[in-house]
This record gives sequence, structure tokens and C-alpha cells, in this order.
Amino acid sequence: MSLENFHLNQLKELVLSGKTRSENWRREKLSSLLQLLEVHQKEILDALSEDLNKPATEAFFEIIAVKQEIKLAQKNLSKWMKSKQITVPVSLKPAKAYIHPDPLGCILIIGPWNYPFSLTLQPLVGAFSAGNTAVLKPSENAPHVSKLLKKLVEKYFTQETVQVIEGDGAIASELLSKKFDHVFFTGGENIGKKVMEAAAKNLTPVTLELGGKSPAIVLDGANIEVTAKRLIWGKSLNAGQTCIAPDHLLVQQKLFQSLISNLKKSIYTFYGDKPLFSKHLGSIINKNQFNRLNNLLTQAKNNNQVIYGGESNDSERRISPTLIKIKDRNDPLMKEEVFGPLLPILCIQNLDEAIKDFRNLPKPLALYLFGGNEREQEKILSMTSSGGVCFNDVVLQAGIPELPFGGVGSSGMGKYHGKAGFDNFTHYKSILKRPFWLDLNFRYPPYNVDLSLLNKLIG
Repeated sequence: MSLENFHLNQLKELVLSGKTRSENWRREKLSSLLQLLEVHQKEILDALSEDLNKPATEAFFEIIAVKQEIKLAQKNLSKWMKSKQITVPVSLKPAKAYIHPDPLGCILIIGPWNYPFSLTLQPLVGAFSAGNTAVLKPSENAPHVSKLLKKLVEKYFTQETVQVIEGDGAIASELLSKKFDHVFFTGGENIGKKVMEAAAKNLTPVTLELGGKSPAIVLDGANIEVTAKRLIWGKSLNAGQTCIAPDHLLVQQKLFQSLISNLKKSIYTFYGDKPLFSKHLGSIINKNQFNRLNNLLTQAKNNNQVIYGGESNDSERRISPTLIKIKDRNDPLMKEEVFGPLLPILCIQNLDEAIKDFRNLPKPLALYLFGGNEREQEKILSMTSSGGVCFNDVVLQAGIPELPFGGVGSSGMGKYHGKAGFDNFTHYKSILKRPFWLDLNFRYPPYNVDLSLLNKLIG
């Protein structure tokens, strides 16, 4: 596939015509997107099941996430679009100054394979709200969702408003060579670097939603039973293929046995004694990812590190939720983001030990703390850096549309969701408006004004 018939100017010209600046245009696009979700729910659920074997409940929340984003934008759009007047210094009066939200133009949105539907369309909500057109590049690793997105977008939107370009990494590279007005990428760090490098050639700004090794810490004071349920749910959701899933677990030594017992209980309660046959557990996206995870699992088995679980099925690309005891961060499981249902568990003496460790590590997308007291929670907030923090739960912070979502450092740059998404795809244009009737000559050469007087006036 090539981009011979793709014309970026067509999408840019609609923005430059001024049509997309109207509130009516933006509301029409948001309404069309909402209709797409409501009319084609079953097709969406089926496509997610085909690509990732997602249970219907998990898949349904991909639809809900986009719906929530749309409804928040519809509710607040008028307010977000308003110009903001700025105070003018006395020396410049009677001028008026204000900041006006302006569309960026045409946005390239490169979607991921783990949440191929919601994480491709959620940024589109922000792009439409801000008055932009867009090109969507779904992940080729989720082919059923990619094909469905193309079909539905072409049904509900014109070619000058939004287009879906299917294809592999070569197509993505070709798209990145075009002069888009913004690039929004969700995926891994290594590809994120390539996206940023390609965009830099056109000085195109980028939003990178990446991932990282998001830690979960369990301290004294945690409700161990509830903690275990929430950790296993977050780690097993989408078969562990979630960018903000708890990547690994740091637990106070004295809580270890109790927590392990409850983690085992939660796995059994959720998925039975044969998790590989559970209809509530998804599959690994493809053979490459399965082999990567299975190799890590095999190493852990060979080293007698597996505490519970450890089953895998090659033909179904399924791996059971697995608890793995590790001694330190030199373990192979700690070299890169796990992105699967394997949970490495490391014992610590106290929170200070964990925080000291974090200082030498890349900044994660999320950081989770269970238990502890207010002083320890404050330590997490003031002495660590991460995209977000969640106390006593996991993943749910991404489900709040009003809460900005994004990484920091190697876990990403830029934020979206709600107003943050509108801001991300908006240029805030600074405007000054002055009348002709007051025109003081002291500003023009030859300069005869007394500097002491000038200092009193405007200094």
C-alpha cells in the first residue's frame, strides 16, 4: 500500500477555510462520532474479540471511554472555545488584548494495538473539539479493528474531515514524512523515539503517550484482601497489555506471605483453577509478543521463581496470571516493560528504600501506592516523578475524563482527556487590538523623551 491518492492539503484546506472554527461544525462531528459508537456497538465488540479475545465487558469499556470523552466535550465546548481577555498595561490603553483558541490544522493520530479502538478515537474527540481535521493510522497488529475503523469513518465522515490510512510501519513512516500540524502517537518508547525524530524534520509538534515500568507499592496499613483483588484485576486486564497496568510489585517484607496468599486467591476467584480456559481472560496480541513473554516465563520457571500460575498456550496465545518472586532489579523481568500477565514481586523494608531506587530509574507512566499513612503518601507526591499517581487502586485514574492523562520523561510528553485534549490540539493565539485615535509621539524617533519620565510612566 502507498499514499499515492492521499492529499494532505485537502484536510488542511477545510481548516483554513474557517468552517471548522464554528461551534456548530465541531458539535456535528462529535455527534456523528457518538452515533457511530451507538449504532455499531456489536461490530466493535466483535472486532476487539477477534483481535485480542477481549471479554465483552472489557471491550465495552473501550466504547464507554470514547463516549465519556465526547459527552464531556459536548457539555463544555462553548466554555472551552471562549476567548480570554487579558489585562493591558496602562501605557498601552485603550488597547484590548485577548487569547483566542485556534485549531492547529490536520492531526495525525497513530493508534496502538492494545486498546486499538478507544486509544485511536479518544484523541480524535480532542481534535474535533478544537476544530481540527485528522488522519487516523490504526495499528496493523489489530487488523479487524483497523478494517472496521476505516469502514465506519468513511460512512460517517467526509474525506476532507477525517481519513483512515491502513498499513504497516512503512506506511506510518511515509505519513510521518508529511507536514502535519501535530502528531499524536500512542505506543512504546522505541517507536516513540522514531516518531519524534521523523516529526522533527518538519518541526511538527508531537504528543507521545508511551508506557514504562509502573510500580505498585504495598505498605503496612493496606487492606490486603482488597489490595490483592485490585492488583490482579489491573495486571490481568486485557491480558496485562495496558500501558498503566502495575508492571511490578514492591511489598514490605512483613506483608509478603499474606499478600501472596490473597493474590493467589484473587486469581482463582477471577479465573478458576484453569485460567487458560477462562472466558474472562484475553489473549496476547500476536506470536511475537507471546514468544517474548513466554521466554521470560520460561526463564523464571528454570530459576524456580514462579510462586503461582505459569501456564501458557501457544496456539491460543494465552498466559495465565503469574506471580514471580525476584531478588533485585537485575532480573530479566525488570529490564523492560512486561506488558503481559506476569507480575514480578520484590520485597522491600520500607518506602524510603523504594523511593531511593526510583531516583535512578526512568519515570513511569503511573505509580501506585497501597496503604501507608498521609506522610508516606506525601513522600510519594513530593519525592518521585511519574505521569500520574493513584493511591489504593490501579488503572482507574485513566477513566476520569476530566483528569489529564499523559506521561513524563521516557513515559511520554503532552496530555489529553477532557480540557487537556482540547488544549493539546489548540493554538492559543495572542491578539492585541488598538484604536487609531491615541497615538503618542514619544514612541517615535527622534527620541527626545526624558528617560526618568519614561521610567515613571511605564517602568
